[in-house]
Amino acid sequence: MSKATTLFESKHHRVIGYNGLVKGKGIQANQFVIRNGDTEILLDPGGNLLYAPLVIELSKLGPVEELDYVFASHQDPDIIASMDRWLMKTKATVICSELWSRFLPHLVPSYMDEQMGVDLDKRIKGVKDGGEVLPFGETKLKILPAHFLHSVGNLQIYDPVSKILFSGDMGASLMSGSFDTDIENFDEHIQYMKGFHQRYMCSNKACKLWVNMVRHLDIDMIAPQHGKPFKGKVMVEKFLKWIEELPCGVDLLTQENYRLPK
Repeated sequence: MSKATTLFESKHHRVIGYNGLVKGKGIQANQFVIRNGDTEILLDPGGNLLYAPLVIELSKLGPVEELDYVFASHQDPDIIASMDRWLMKTKATVICSELWSRFLPHLVPSYMDEQMGVDLDKRIKGVKDGGEVLPFGETKLKILPAHFLHSVGNLQIYDPVSKILFSGDMGASLMSGSFDTDIENFDEHIQYMKGFHQRYMCSNKACKLWVNMVRHLDIDMIAPQHGKPFKGKVMVEKFLKWIEELPCGVDLLTQENYRLPK
């Protein structure tokens, strides 16, 4: 089991990353916690493979029940399949795209609403397509639109205190390794990203529009949900330049991809 890695820490603000908690055949994923004063948000907590080990880790920080927010960048199982358990365990509000707020209740047994008083209308906060600014302790988090990268309703979070962009699947790499070791050679790292991004990102047009948006932010780190983060402005810019030029998704489709099976 991986230990928690502190990605940023100041007097009133802390960012912690978790890696390597998934056991079994599930794809490995990262989880992040942002805390400002007494306010805390958990990003992309995953499914049932992650729930128990993640609760154990979070309990080292304080009472898990006092968690304020659970953020779901999109609807995938490795993102939010354990939602019902977090609703039961904590007081947290689940934040997701307004598009997916209508579908995530499928993850919650009906008895929780009908017999246990879990009011989904009050516990799920849908964010409109344009994103929003979330008051968070003494600061504010930016919830950014990242539609079609890869989900049709996709969101990201930018923390202006740590200057970390939590990018979901954008920047993900299919490789092992903890947050303790950095990406030393970007060109060598491409082999762990290229196939994933070409399949899961909608198009180069969407990537370019996203890059145009995030270049207005002061980013010291891009932290994806899979693989290693991009640390430092030089490495961040290398990734942005690479992804804004990458053909992917529908750019690569031909008639060969739409043939009747033999």
